[in-house]
Amino acid sequence: MDHLWTNARLATMAENGLGLIERGAVAASGGRIVFAGPMEEAPAPAGDSDVTDCGGRLVTPGLIDCHTHLVHGGSRANEWAMRLEGASYEEIARAGGGILSTMRATRAASEEALTDAALPRLDALIAEGVTTVEIKSGYGLSTEDELKMLRAARALADRRDVRIETTFLGAHALPPEFANRRDAYVDLVCNEMIPAAAGHASAVDAFCEGIGFSPADCERVFRAARDHGLSVKLHAEQLSALSGSALAARHGALSADHLEHASEGDVREMAAAGTVAVLLPGAYYFMRETQAPPVAALRRHGARIALATDCNPGTSPTTSLLLMLNMGATLFGLTVEEALRGVTVNAAAALGLADRVGTLQAGKVCDLAIWDVEDPSELVYRIGFNPLHLRIRNGGAPC
Repeated sequence: MDHLWTNARLATMAENGLGLIERGAVAASGGRIVFAGPMEEAPAPAGDSDVTDCGGRLVTPGLIDCHTHLVHGGSRANEWAMRLEGASYEEIARAGGGILSTMRATRAASEEALTDAALPRLDALIAEGVTTVEIKSGYGLSTEDELKMLRAARALADRRDVRIETTFLGAHALPPEFANRRDAYVDLVCNEMIPAAAGHASAVDAFCEGIGFSPADCERVFRAARDHGLSVKLHAEQLSALSGSALAARHGALSADHLEHASEGDVREMAAAGTVAVLLPGAYYFMRETQAPPVAALRRHGARIALATDCNPGTSPTTSLLLMLNMGATLFGLTVEEALRGVTVNAAAALGLADRVGTLQAGKVCDLAIWDVEDPSELVYRIGFNPLHLRIRNGGAPC
């Protein structure tokens, strides 16, 4: 045993609820948890073990942000100002703004510049106890530039002590050189981009929407991803009801994300397939949406719910996963338990990492967040307040 944390209130997330243990301890060896349970049952520390008294603080698994677009060039603050004056997201996109404006800035940036620009965004997440971050491509929209984004994302793990999961999102928007040639671009995504991305990403995503790609397009992308051993996930039902989430479920997707317009049938198929519902309250708030995701249906059918920042320059420019906890509760009606499971155990499932992280259990990686609070509800209740005391990665020194 390398390290023992004692006198903690554990939220293990190992059961259906928070898995609270009032006087708990966590022991780690070789970066893995070997014990998480009541203090009186904890193994005795060896002579060279480090022991940390948590002083009654709350200890949770390290937080997981399972949907971000952290790597990108440029800013879209000007488009936000246009929306304040009445322009819609669709109008801006069709006028060459939106994703395409970020595409131009991303293509113009070097790989190193993209990594450097993403570091402050990543640091903000790390400062809130985040130990795992998913990062999507999707702003390059050419083979070379998509790979550049994926490499830049992976380079972040060399600069910071954090687990980075990369997702290829070539089917995010139609680049201008393929205007009016959607089928040809989907061919490029499936036949060239996905094979090239297979060594740089663990999953493939697509934007299933009227201003993005049709369900038929996304199905082609899914098949190509599976042919190259990649998991799939989908941006679905954000702006309209296309039943992309049900399509994702039928293809065994890890997650379907956004879901404001998902139907009862969509939810039923997601729950049956084990596809995680990733809710993104930052985008809902920033875009002033009025139709919330069908949380009651998700509960009714037993679908797993995750929360994420959706950190991106156009529709969710936030780097606070703690804020998403509060927004998930206040805007979508999630309980404290649902919100906290949404950034731990269910977020891990949304990334295909449920066997490695997301709970405090023997055998899992020892990623911990130690909080200057006693009651878990404090993490969801407060706005703009960060009570992180220590963040532990791989059972190592505090970071």
